[in-house]
Amino acid sequence: MNKEQRAVTDSYSAGVYWGPRQESSEDCARRLAVLITALATVDPSFARWFQQGKSRKDALKRSIGPASAELESFVRQGRDRTFADLGFSLGGWNGAADEYEVSGFLIACGGYSEWVNNHCVFTLPSRGPSSERVLTAPVLTRLVRETAAAWEPDWGVAISEQHRDLMKPHRAKGAPYVGWVTYLARHRGRVPLLPAPVRVENVEDKGTLIILTPERFTVSNPEHVALAERVRELLDRAGLLRPLQPQK
Repeated sequence: MNKEQRAVTDSYSAGVYWGPRQESSEDCARRLAVLITALATVDPSFARWFQQGKSRKDALKRSIGPASAELESFVRQGRDRTFADLGFSLGGWNGAADEYEVSGFLIACGGYSEWVNNHCVFTLPSRGPSSERVLTAPVLTRLVRETAAAWEPDWGVAISEQHRDLMKPHRAKGAPYVGWVTYLARHRGRVPLLPAPVRVENVEDKGTLIILTPERFTVSNPEHVALAERVRELLDRAGLLRPLQPQK
């Protein structure tokens, strides 16, 4: 690793995104139950989740489990009190004592106003044993896979924040980002042949995962950035990177 690579430390997030889609608190709770159950198999740091609290001690008393009745109550608490078509807003975290090992999620679901989009976004650990496990191609691939299977989004990505910032000026508003791991729903179209070492996997019959590289993606590696841009060009040429459209 050269001096420039050592000087830059990427931070990472993962999330899935979809357009207006009316769903009840029961619908959202069912999807969240599927996700929470699956997350426990992705990494040990995703095995427990807690609601926000006034303090860490308070939050650790408010666990988020897969029981449907409890989850539906949790979802209902996040209902927009003014406009029903804005859906539900939820948040949770994994209770890690070390701030660098914290993972969390923010969910907007059930919104069907033409002015909003829905999402399930994860913040990920930045240092320590959890980050060494989570910030790998196999674990991020599983995280995006399970999140996409649960929420059936339009697109999703696990991406370096530095790479996101690099791409933002050249991206059409609402279009998918192409990151370390990218998910595209099947209705977007067929994924073209992509250059090595890119790997493509199906997510049930719902969509496709595109994994750029088996090693950690960093913006300090010009080969990674060039590969991402090449893949973005090919996907765009195939019509797969259209801005997010409402789902009816």
